[in-house]
Amino acid sequence: MRKVALVTGGSRGIGLGISQCLAGDGHNLVICGRRPEAQVRDVLSVLRKSNVEVLYIPVDVASRDDRSRLLEKIRQHFGRLNVLVNNAGMAPENRADVLEATEESFDRVMAVNLKGPYFLTQAAAKWMLKQKQASLDYEGCVINISSISATVASPSRGDYCISKAGLSMATRLWAARLGEFGIPVYEVRPGIVMTDMTAAVKERYDKLIAEGLTVQGRWGLPGDIGQAVAVLVRGDLAYSTGQVIMVDGGLTVHRL
Repeated sequence: MRKVALVTGGSRGIGLGISQCLAGDGHNLVICGRRPEAQVRDVLSVLRKSNVEVLYIPVDVASRDDRSRLLEKIRQHFGRLNVLVNNAGMAPENRADVLEATEESFDRVMAVNLKGPYFLTQAAAKWMLKQKQASLDYEGCVINISSISATVASPSRGDYCISKAGLSMATRLWAARLGEFGIPVYEVRPGIVMTDMTAAVKERYDKLIAEGLTVQGRWGLPGDIGQAVAVLVRGDLAYSTGQVIMVDGGLTVHRL
């Protein structure tokens, strides 16, 4: 029986790279996002060419009701869930120095990037435990997609950095809680990845990368993150729960 993987924000950017790699490995997919399905039909069609089933559900992960509706629709359609990839996230709408940043921006970024995945994990984990009790063969895992901003300070987007640092701790918390049940939890921490989110700063980072910002002199690609997630979903790092998988081209390697 194919594993069912839920990838939040899985129709664009890093999330799409993850979806493509998991589809390539033969997993049925549930993708959620804030866009209506009509706007992602082309993407869904491409994913289905891997001969997997793909279900799209429009939701806002920051909404309690939407999260409940999401899991209920997965129950109705597939009857199971093996993998949760908490990928959906947002940058602040306006970059602002920490001396000027607003509470409204802080609240929205935290709701999407931290509260949403934290409580989606809570609900999904409870369902995973029930599946584990019902079948000893059940395999499940949770993967959080954070950012180098979890540890690299950017004073022009402090709310984003804090949200990713919180998600990193959430990985450890859920790993510790679910370990006794054999459900591993991981964090994948991307560096500078070429997506629509980073398009506005492409010229700046082109220059920095050319000057040696990263050890590997190129942008990260969504597929780089997807391949790391696929490794974890396959169980290739089964004795590594709670760990951070760096996919940053060596950006955070300390050098002299």
